[in-house]
Amino acid sequence: MQQESLKSSVWIRSLLAIERAGNRLPAPALLFLLLIVGIVIISALCAVFSVQGIHPASKEVLEVNSLLSFDALRWWLQNAVKNFISFAPVGPVVVVMLGLGIAEHSGFLSALLRRLLHWLPANALTFGVVMIGVLSSIAVDAGYVVVIPLSGVVFSLAGRSPLVGIAACFAGVSGGFSANLMVGPVDVILAGISTEAAHLIDADYQVSPVANYYFMIVSTFIISLLATWVTSSWVEPALAKMSLDYDGEQFSSAFHSDTQASSQFSSELTVLETKALKISALALLIFIVIIACLVVPENGVLRNSETGSIVHSPFMSGLIVLIAIGAALGGVLYGRISGLYQSYNQVVEGMEGAMKTLAGYLVLMFFAAQFVSLFNWSNLGAVLAVNGAEVLQELQLPMLLNLVLFILMAASINLVVGSASAKWAVLAPIFIPMLMLNGITPEVTQTAYRIGDSSTNIITPLMPYFPLVVALIQRYVSKAGVGTLLALMLPYSLAFLLVWSLLLALWVGLGWPLGPA
Repeated sequence: MQQESLKSSVWIRSLLAIERAGNRLPAPALLFLLLIVGIVIISALCAVFSVQGIHPASKEVLEVNSLLSFDALRWWLQNAVKNFISFAPVGPVVVVMLGLGIAEHSGFLSALLRRLLHWLPANALTFGVVMIGVLSSIAVDAGYVVVIPLSGVVFSLAGRSPLVGIAACFAGVSGGFSANLMVGPVDVILAGISTEAAHLIDADYQVSPVANYYFMIVSTFIISLLATWVTSSWVEPALAKMSLDYDGEQFSSAFHSDTQASSQFSSELTVLETKALKISALALLIFIVIIACLVVPENGVLRNSETGSIVHSPFMSGLIVLIAIGAALGGVLYGRISGLYQSYNQVVEGMEGAMKTLAGYLVLMFFAAQFVSLFNWSNLGAVLAVNGAEVLQELQLPMLLNLVLFILMAASINLVVGSASAKWAVLAPIFIPMLMLNGITPEVTQTAYRIGDSSTNIITPLMPYFPLVVALIQRYVSKAGVGTLLALMLPYSLAFLLVWSLLLALWVGLGWPLGPA
């Protein structure tokens, strides 16, 4: 396919139009502020016209409370700070990032990811790059800033197009962002928002960070295998037919730079650093085994003391703290043994650095918390959920069809709103209660959302790291642009959306648990 035909094709021009429109949207925090203004107006109108609903279980008449009233103003002034502090996604993320901040600052996570890449056999290069990309989401941004650039280097040195390596790894890092073998910040954030939304129907309902854990473990391998197949069957052959202008001098310079980077990378893990990585990884493994010994036995001390169950146990409640401790343990040991940490003051610097990276997130969460709290107080969510549930019941759509439609909607919204947590904070208070009233649990709804969101991450120019990947491609092909990357990533996106949706349909249809909770 010619480069000019790619640029002139309908779908490329459509996506670029979405990019231009999306760039006009305000920052997510301001978007939530506008949404607050919107629900204030809507709640006032609903109160004037006496919009109401009847709860199907309690038969209670639900009415909309106007946010454009003195009662609402008094309530908000008394609870604004509390809304933010008690907002479920805030505290756990701050705690887990303290530990992950040390692991990242010390170089432990970076060294671990890079060592994993070096262990890959040549015939498993694509699968390994995608898999490591998927696993890198535990370190939040490490996949984008470390693994994707390194994948281009590795593919270049293997005699394959570096663009293939970048595309395959990007598919793993961003397209597989919701899949992992470990519980990470994404699970904590989404579970917290889901819990808040579920409280509209059941005040005691809790969505655990491991609510989707079984499904995500299987998804990790499915996404890795699927991306490997798409790379070999679609992306690499298509790239060979694209008349990309590989400028000889530029590509030679980039290849020489890759060679130097690889050489530097090989010597980057010195004998001392390799020793540090082995010891810190072993310590982390021992820590995990100790925790398992306290949980697996029927009388384990971290189980629920009354029921003996893992659900609602100290282990589940303290899982975020345990993850933070494990990450901090590995980070501190690696930093001390490698010589990077000369004093424990630097450990504190790692935690402080992690808090700095959360500045934008905390600003966003303040406005998101106010939106969710005001939305709940207005009763708009409950009334909308009840009336929406009645419509769904009248339509009598199969549960799986409801889920598929929700996945497609989440995937479409992702093209204009890049933040996963921001979208879920808006969608969860509406769809979790609505689907709960139709027999679909919050855990299933959350899984459906994650599928839709992750599948189109790689084709939305509004995703914060999309420009970074474009810049990486331009390192090898100066005339490459947004259209080039979209052309490479669209096959991954469509394949993820189709296969992942079918996997969820099969999973739910067979009645398998999505996670241990």
